[in-house]
Amino acid sequence: MITFDPKHRYSDAAKLARLKNKKLFLFDIDGTIAVGDTLYEGSADLIRYINDIGGRAYYITNNSTKSGLDYVKKFHDAFHLDSTEDQFITSGYMTLRFLKENYAEKKIFVLGTASFVAELRKNGLHVTEVCEKNIDCVVVAYDSELNYGKLTEVCKVLFTQDVPFYGTNPDLRCPIDFGFIPDCGAICDMITATTDKQPIYLGKPSKEVVNLCLDISGFTPEETLVVGDRLYTDIACGINGGVDTCVLFTGEAQKKDILTPEGEPNTQYLPDYAFENVQELLDACKE
Repeated sequence: MITFDPKHRYSDAAKLARLKNKKLFLFDIDGTIAVGDTLYEGSADLIRYINDIGGRAYYITNNSTKSGLDYVKKFHDAFHLDSTEDQFITSGYMTLRFLKENYAEKKIFVLGTASFVAELRKNGLHVTEVCEKNIDCVVVAYDSELNYGKLTEVCKVLFTQDVPFYGTNPDLRCPIDFGFIPDCGAICDMITATTDKQPIYLGKPSKEVVNLCLDISGFTPEETLVVGDRLYTDIACGINGGVDTCVLFTGEAQKKDILTPEGEPNTQYLPDYAFENVQELLDACKE
């Protein structure tokens, strides 16, 4: 285990004691507890441990290609884990909440997967995927079904109508079994390079993700731990939400991203804990 505390407020022993008191675990999915359809070793055991101590696991993923029900099915079929829809706080869900609060009666242009678009429509939002008159905002999601026609339509809207541009999440790349593929942030960067329009991002690292999990779970910030593999979304989300954070070196982040060779902090998103993998985190929780 690596612990990070530039102010030296806690010893390693004290930090481990705090870890043992965690009850609410907010997990990223891709690159943290799984990749593709493969669950990392230790993930199922950690989730069982959380249930055994009377805790709760939530999955705060920036992957907007799937709905909560899609993830329930994937966890059951691919991971053999039981879960409920309310455990999945996706960037798509956070975007849906934002749109219902701010654009309930408005026309919304969406670039996203068929599942994401269907979820928005199912919740009563007026969604279009083509450039029409009187569009009120543009939303771009991580789209695994992306094609040039979709890119052309979103650029047409942004060039011809002065409307807000929202992205579901700033992640540049998504972990996959062979490495990474472009994520929403990379898609938005391509659109920005073409149109000069900058997106406002709605998923992690917003503190609203943590606040929502605290509200629906009833646990305290002191009992909460955000676990992820990416500093500028996962760890930043926990920091913004005022809870402890843990990075796992199973996805994007590497040790050199956190500390310089001289042992100095190398990021503004300094985690409280770092482990090689899920199994090491579980072992530390049990110590």
